[in-house]
Amino acid sequence: MKTFSFPSNSSTITGFILLGFPGPREKQIFLFVLFSTVYLLTLMGNGSIICAVRWDQRLHTPMYILLANFSFLEIWYVTSTVPNMLANFLSDTKVISFTGCFLQFYFFFSLGSAECFFLAVMAFDRYLAICRPLRYPTIMMRHLCTNLVVSCWILGFLWFLIPIIIISQMSFCGSRTIDHFLCDPGPLLALTCKRALLIELVFSSLSPLPLVIPFLFIMGSYILVLRAVLKVPSAAGKRKAFSTCGSHLAVVSLFYGSVLVMYGSPTSEHEAGMQKIVTLFYSVLTPLLNPVIYSLRNKDMKKAALKKVLRIQ
Repeated sequence: MKTFSFPSNSSTITGFILLGFPGPREKQIFLFVLFSTVYLLTLMGNGSIICAVRWDQRLHTPMYILLANFSFLEIWYVTSTVPNMLANFLSDTKVISFTGCFLQFYFFFSLGSAECFFLAVMAFDRYLAICRPLRYPTIMMRHLCTNLVVSCWILGFLWFLIPIIIISQMSFCGSRTIDHFLCDPGPLLALTCKRALLIELVFSSLSPLPLVIPFLFIMGSYILVLRAVLKVPSAAGKRKAFSTCGSHLAVVSLFYGSVLVMYGSPTSEHEAGMQKIVTLFYSVLTPLLNPVIYSLRNKDMKKAALKKVLRIQ
């Protein structure tokens, strides 16, 4: 078991304290109810997309298979942080074990990396559908779609193994308090006994890549899509092409707009309050909004939802 030594005494510690959102008991209960509701709505929204794709034969296409996998990922992404955050709202100690902290760190950032790869693959799918419409059925076949999905999961869960192992081998001294609601690399590195410049360099070099590389790929895909759409002669054709990309662009903007602010440089200084708010936005609110964005902007998803309602009635 990894221990944490205090210079001032001989006691050993086997965990961290996640401050979360400190405040009086009434505030903690209010936040518990609020985030419990958000969590349940997130599970229901993303679960509804998975069920719609599973039950409606018309949605058994690469675009919707990728969307169903993305929704499945979002469920686990929000589950990696919110249940522990809810438990902390009702806890007096707010302690998370060393193992629990680094497991949360690993799953949160692995799922976040996988989300970036999925967004890139979904952009690639839209590029093929708009720029190569005649060849799309022969290129984006079932086996390619399956391989892309599996690759996203594998790459996401392999990428952060090295940073996690590096940080977990470091010694932590002094205060065990993390002013955050999750085990974030910034506050963790601030608790190390001795600043290791080489480790920080390795981590700061590895961690942004799953964000930056897919982002550049997404931007490149949409530049080509924009060029292709501008060549479409009719206004109706342009609107139809843009409508197929609108939902994905909105989700990319929500996710990357907040993530790049926080993790473009993992060791950069941020006010604790702002750091929590931004992290809360992309880790909790974005998974809640994504099903709404895809459902409201997609006619096929609307029809599937209506069909399901009529079947129930």
